[in-house]
Amino acid sequence: MRPTLREYVAGTTERPPVMSGIGWGYLFGAFGAVLFSLKAIFVKLAYQPVDGLAANQIDAITLMAMRLGFSMPVYLAIFMVALRARKSSGADMPKPRHMILAGLLGVMGYYVCAFLDIEGLKYVTAQLERLLLFTYPVFVLIMSVVFLGYRPKLLSVMSIIFGYLGILLIFANGDIATGENLWLGTAMILACAVCFAAFQLLAKPLITRLGSTVFTCCAMFCAGIMIFTHLIVQTTLTGETQFSELPGRIWILGLVLAIVSTLIPSFLVNIAIHRIGAQATATLGLLSPIATVFFAIAWLGEPFGVYDAIGTAMTLTGIGFYSWYARRDHVPDQVTPPNNPAARQR
Repeated sequence: MRPTLREYVAGTTERPPVMSGIGWGYLFGAFGAVLFSLKAIFVKLAYQPVDGLAANQIDAITLMAMRLGFSMPVYLAIFMVALRARKSSGADMPKPRHMILAGLLGVMGYYVCAFLDIEGLKYVTAQLERLLLFTYPVFVLIMSVVFLGYRPKLLSVMSIIFGYLGILLIFANGDIATGENLWLGTAMILACAVCFAAFQLLAKPLITRLGSTVFTCCAMFCAGIMIFTHLIVQTTLTGETQFSELPGRIWILGLVLAIVSTLIPSFLVNIAIHRIGAQATATLGLLSPIATVFFAIAWLGEPFGVYDAIGTAMTLTGIGFYSWYARRDHVPDQVTPPNNPAARQR
């Protein structure tokens, strides 16, 4: 039976809809992956030296504040609707301690990760950023080995090595791994990937308890508090604020970041998960680096040589195959409480 809109928003539906909507599920998942990939493109456009601004003059925290400022009212409305829907449907209301934990994780996932990512984009190309972030499942595997005692299969290790050989090829001979402070930017993007991997491991049990809608809203609220606190402290210490001097183009890009690359794709991906399942939706994530390559060339004029193409193909193949094999082999992708029956089944 197809879940109602009220059940979807409340996060109380337990099974995907009937197969008649499977085509729309793939379409929503693909479109969501493409829109997510545009985030790096819009950030790089904001960093361009036009409208009297120097290259990379915009602060990362300014872009983050604009992104959250435009999207926060929508998340607040969704949160209120979700709570009302849960109450009217008779479902259990979220426990405050779970919402607090979700908020703390949001600080890590949507504040720390986002800052490292957006700041790192000052020093690396959009293509390289997306490719490095695409390797985050590797860090999930490493954490699963270290903290959960998982023993990886040889095929997993070989596919990861193949994927990273593609990145090494790009760094050795490619055109997209150049520029000042390349290694600083690379370190920041990889730190973002590590942070996001930890976020995913810790978040899944809470998403199960709260539902994806309530979890995301709680996480976004607390991340927003930290972002605006950061902005206020920075403005107080420096005595300067960029908002009064921003050209209209930057405000438009901030709005687009909030709507096109945050709100819309988050809902599209959630709908896709309900229609076709998490595994199929995750596989569609392969479209994200490919879309970034296309838009980076078309809109940013970034180079893309033969070695870049080969290295990108190797990375997408290696990490993509590992991601598929990890789901098939049930690699742990969450921290499961010991008193949970699922923990004993593993």
